Amino acid sequence: MSNIQWEYIFDPYLAIQSFPYVMQGIGYTLLISVSSMTIGLLISIFLALGRISNHMILQFPSRLYISFMRGVPVLVLLFLLYFGFPLLGIEFSAVTAAIIGFSLNSAAYMAEINRSAIMAVDIEQWEASSNLGMSYWQTLFYIILPQATKIALPPLVNVLLDLIKSSSLTAMITVPELFQRAKIVGGRELDYMTMYILVALIYWGICSIVEFFQNKLEKKVS
Repeated sequence: MSNIQWEYIFDPYLAIQSFPYVMQGIGYTLLISVSSMTIGLLISIFLALGRISNHMILQFPSRLYISFMRGVPVLVLLFLLYFGFPLLGIEFSAVTAAIIGFSLNSAAYMAEINRSAIMAVDIEQWEASSNLGMSYWQTLFYIILPQATKIALPPLVNVLLDLIKSSSLTAMITVPELFQRAKIVGGRELDYMTMYILVALIYWGICSIVEFFQNKLEKKVS
């Protein structure tokens, strides 16, 4: 350990000096991750309902979509949207392509989480609601989903954490978020290690804040 030249691994002065510039990209990181989480969650609810439906016309497309999105790397999806779609005459900005890509991809994972949570609610809840004269949608929104939310909350927050970290992939399509800015400084100063460690600590800090609010929310919901 004594032979390690720590100044070549992490330069505190460069990290402190570059911190404000790197943090300018946090707006893009949060915009992409929160927007993708919100849109993906809405899509996932319909996919989950399609998965548990008895009608093949709803179940099969939902299964196919989930299988495809879970089987395709999100980076490939981003490249298709940003570099491939212009060949079809459809152009997206880098941020728009990132939000669409992450929304479509995360929806597949959240659909399975929501499906499992809905199915975890006792079937007698459905039967009791039916006996009380409640419709399917009334039962779903007033009885089932509130109980399923409590079950689905921890894994859904994990999806949000994954989106925050995965947003670093958008640097590959020129989004000036945290990681992209860290790469710029690393290339300029010829010190990528310091910048990679710095951006890792920043992501850790963001995720720690989300975990703090997750614990608060879980206690409130329970």
